[in-house]
Amino acid sequence: MRLERTQTKAFPWALFFLIAFSLPVAGQKYTGPSNKTPAAAIWKDPGDISTKDLFAGPGSEKDRPQPPFKFLKEDKHGNNSKIDVEDSRGDKWRAKLGIEAQPETVASRLLWAVGFFANENYFYPEVTVDNLPEHLHRGQGHVISPGHLEGVRLQRQARAKKKSAEWNWQHNRFTGTRELNGLRVMMALIGNWDLKDENNAIIEKDKQEHWLVTGVGAAFGPQGMQVRERASKNNVKAYQRARFIKKVTPDYVDFNLPQRPPLIFLFVLPTFVHQICMRSVGNHVPIQDAQWIGSLLAQLSEGQIKDAFRAGGYTPDQAAAFSKALLGRIAQLKAL
Repeated sequence: MRLERTQTKAFPWALFFLIAFSLPVAGQKYTGPSNKTPAAAIWKDPGDISTKDLFAGPGSEKDRPQPPFKFLKEDKHGNNSKIDVEDSRGDKWRAKLGIEAQPETVASRLLWAVGFFANENYFYPEVTVDNLPEHLHRGQGHVISPGHLEGVRLQRQARAKKKSAEWNWQHNRFTGTRELNGLRVMMALIGNWDLKDENNAIIEKDKQEHWLVTGVGAAFGPQGMQVRERASKNNVKAYQRARFIKKVTPDYVDFNLPQRPPLIFLFVLPTFVHQICMRSVGNHVPIQDAQWIGSLLAQLSEGQIKDAFRAGGYTPDQAAAFSKALLGRIAQLKAL
């Protein structure tokens, strides 16, 4: 009986170590197809970072959605509430509702500022949507009155662009490059722990593939999923407390992303295993690549960073708190 109890108690830990020691190493070279056509890019030279308008972001003020909006359809895919709308100019937008709307707006601006491809996102505290159904399949809690929604991120739908595929963090044509390693650092910087393939896209534009992370809403909270969604994302106190860098050696940096999920997720084993496997994204980043992305981020002023949070609809106090924590992480990169 004693042996049986010991084995039962040890089982979760045995499972944990079995998973942990069977993980792929994120820095390994990709050995898949070598066909490089069409041309592909995951990063482009951002130019003078210090002059970028982080309030407007990848679009511009003139490209901002123009109300009123007209309901087109509800998107029932994924985990977040989304609807498609059309603005007064006829431009189409995907409206995301809920806790990810604010952090995704900010994260897309930070990625764009240092040269990574990002979606054109705008946040509105409240919008009016004509012909909005009386009941949404999801997101009904964000309907504050008939035809009125609160906390909305509007993302421009394809403008002469086409999503051709998804990509995987461990196995892709950019594995081992400075640019992909820089993107790994950016995920740790913003604390985006939801690293599923479906959140990565390859967009065809101007005869070139643009590789980007399209889902960056699970950010600015702790460095990993929590039992309660409210604790997992868009949580300034958790973001301030979270450990950013785990380990530094002369050759590489280990970031604390994503951190191990609470053990209660062992009862949802596929989710637990996926999060453990994704720890390779934050581990063993070559130190020179972490220093490179840190040197780009260091060109952003405190005002620019606050502008990004203002664009996400945060109050001045919230923007200042998030900005201070983010600047602290940038300082850690500069000190490597």
